[in-house]
Amino acid sequence: MVQGKTRESYKTLALGRGVIYRKQDQQPEFEDFYLPFGGKLRSDNRWVVLTKLVPWKEIEDQYAKNFADSGMGAPAKAARMALGALIIQTKLGLTDEETVAQIQENPYLQYFLGYESYRDEKSFDSSMMVYFRKRLNLKELSEINELIHGQYRKKSGNSKDKDNEDQGGSAGGSGNQGKLIVDASCAPADIRYPTDLSLLGEAREKSEHIIDRLHEPLRGKEKKVRTYRKKARRDYLRAAKRRKLSAKELKKAIGKQLQYLNRDLKHIHDLAGISSLGRLKRKEYRDLLVISELYRQQNQMYEQGVRRIAGRIVSISQPHVRPIVRGKASAPVEFGAKLSVSLVGGYAFVDRLSWENYNESGDLIGQIETYKQRFGVYPESVHADQIYRNRENRGYCKSKGIRLSGPRLGRPKKETDRQEKKLTRQDELDRNAIEGKLGQGKRRFALDCIRAKLPVTSGSMIALTFLVMSLEKLLKGVFLRFFKTWSFVTTPPIRLCFSTIRGR
Repeated sequence: MVQGKTRESYKTLALGRGVIYRKQDQQPEFEDFYLPFGGKLRSDNRWVVLTKLVPWKEIEDQYAKNFADSGMGAPAKAARMALGALIIQTKLGLTDEETVAQIQENPYLQYFLGYESYRDEKSFDSSMMVYFRKRLNLKELSEINELIHGQYRKKSGNSKDKDNEDQGGSAGGSGNQGKLIVDASCAPADIRYPTDLSLLGEAREKSEHIIDRLHEPLRGKEKKVRTYRKKARRDYLRAAKRRKLSAKELKKAIGKQLQYLNRDLKHIHDLAGISSLGRLKRKEYRDLLVISELYRQQNQMYEQGVRRIAGRIVSISQPHVRPIVRGKASAPVEFGAKLSVSLVGGYAFVDRLSWENYNESGDLIGQIETYKQRFGVYPESVHADQIYRNRENRGYCKSKGIRLSGPRLGRPKKETDRQEKKLTRQDELDRNAIEGKLGQGKRRFALDCIRAKLPVTSGSMIALTFLVMSLEKLLKGVFLRFFKTWSFVTTPPIRLCFSTIRGR
């Protein structure tokens, strides 16, 4: 009963129920931002320019739906502050504590969060960043990314021809426009490389801690059960510290750890009848459930002599993480979330995120239909790697008048048309754009190591990466237009100066 109430209150706090939300005023004028130490903010600063690119009012209306309308409860932080803090953290690659410190010290960041003047105190506690990520989940951040891209298209003229020009396509004769580039990738979680031996060793130590916790009310009344923890630890280290371990020795070491873990789980079952499991903390109870399932999986693989099992647990602290087979030379297997991504005109969108491994070719038809919803037309061409080019996808693209990149099915002709070779080569070059975008997310931002612990917060960090990359592209476009305008204005006087020097 206590455990259920704790979980329910935790869920309520995470979703925002029982917390009131008061809509904030609009962004104050740039000239009115007060600095107590004198001076003023530069209008060409990146954070000032970025402030104008985010549709804060629409985001606030969407964010307010997460809260109750009862008018009771503690007031929540504004959507501007929540999303702005997450954007700052992702863009600068900061921890939660460092993000709060940077906001406290930097007036430009405070202006980006909607402050009217500089404040020399913490805006919020660093623990609030977790609730920001829970309330702005993958779905909502993806919608914000779509909203930002839609507003950019409206400001650019809202014409299909211009959108098609940005995407590098031509209308042709079919009425289809633009290029759709798709690919799949993995966002690795921040866990150590899992091995069966190390997982069993960690599970055994956690089970021993749970036994100690359940035995506390029985201290002095009953003798503590024997766990042989010193012997189990010695057997584990004897195998774990070996540089090379044969298959026979490894199986023997795993078998010993399974025996120790099985004995501990039986002791916990017996103690639960005497000392209630309600004595366990929420995390300890969760670890007990994960350890029980981990033992079942490892014991089944040990007895059957196999190395694969459905829903395999590779981390006790993050049991939702699964092994994703990628087949790459540097990392044949990665451990994290698998995501399908589409790229249109340099803007990337997350179309699917799953913690289970799947075949990404099944997402192509849905990605094309999503393109139709965004732009009102089907793409002229779809650029994807070989795994997407199955018969079902080829037939669908043919029925919609879409050209799917890559060679045709069947035996290749001896004399291939020169123009067809050139088109195939160009398709490969066009597909490099999405590889570069995923590389930007992993090298420039934190897509290569997701440090969140929960599935919902991990999805938020992944979506934030793609949102910030969209804002980066918008920001880059603003500065490029500024420099083009500046060069156009300053070119005539410079030419006049050179003409004067030459004596003309």
